[in-house]
Amino acid sequence: MNTIAQTILEQLGGRRFVAMTGARNFLSHNDGALSFALPSNFATAGINRVKITLTPTDDYTIEFAKVRGVSIKTIASVDGVYADTLRDVFTDRTGLDTSL
Repeated sequence: MNTIAQTILEQLGGRRFVAMTGARNFLSHNDGALSFALPSNFATAGINRVKITLTPTDDYTIEFAKVRGVSIKTIASVDGVYADTLRDVFTDRTGLDTSL
């Protein structure tokens, strides 16, 4: 995992985030993004994929999607998310807590 993706995961809560949400299949992208899968039917609106991308202005764009087979449906996309609100936006959109 590249440095940017690792930093994003740490900002989400690291191992505690993984334990609380069941996130898996982490993938770091060349464009400074981290994507991962969530367990099916855990999150609000059937969200089972999340991609968090670092933008040139040092904030994040978060994409929430539902993937089923080869079909990908974007549920929501949130721009301008700063590191200190990353967890709150994730919880608001998915309904999953990132820590106790």
